[in-house]
Amino acid sequence: MSTYNISKSFRWHGHLTDKVVQVCRMFGLTADRLTERCVIDNCRLEINDGDILYITGPSGAGKSVLLRELEKATPAPDRMNLNEIKLPGDKTLIDCIDADCLTSLRILSTAGLNDVFCVLNQPANLSQGQKYRFRLAMAMAAGKKFVFADEFCSELDRITAAVISYNIRKFAKKTGTTFILASSHDDILLDLAPDVLVIKELSAQTQVIYKKRI
Repeated sequence: MSTYNISKSFRWHGHLTDKVVQVCRMFGLTADRLTERCVIDNCRLEINDGDILYITGPSGAGKSVLLRELEKATPAPDRMNLNEIKLPGDKTLIDCIDADCLTSLRILSTAGLNDVFCVLNQPANLSQGQKYRFRLAMAMAAGKKFVFADEFCSELDRITAAVISYNIRKFAKKTGTTFILASSHDDILLDLAPDVLVIKELSAQTQVIYKKRI
């Protein structure tokens, strides 16, 4: 088990223009309060190999900030972020996976890419939802210890999102890959069954809920 103590703060770097001062007065906010150091994340997380950590909450609550800080806390060679995966335009999906044919097909299918015309297409030509699933397949095929994904399955229809969430759950337990995911959607919780659920609120303290560990 690894323990991560995440704390992140920001300073306000704007200028105190007349309009800014007027807005502060309207809301009873002093200039000192505006410019003081503001901690937006301060939580302790315990993560095992093969765990799924899911960060959820409303837009603007700091989900992406927490995910990025967790990513920084893991060794660079051991991690992969879906947003950093390129989309080749010169070879097919099946040739992008560095494995034998059957294993490649299995990984693509786990990511929801099981249509033959999709498998034989180039990643750059896919739809947005298919591109997301291709990146997910590439992350699973890379064999990294940690996979990070912001806006997890947000671009997908909800049935597909549920199926992929269920597949990711099985993949994580089978391979020991740890998934750090973030999204405002809570309709996939039953299928994803995260081991660690982090609930970010706009004004409340971060809640961390652990599944009962056997």
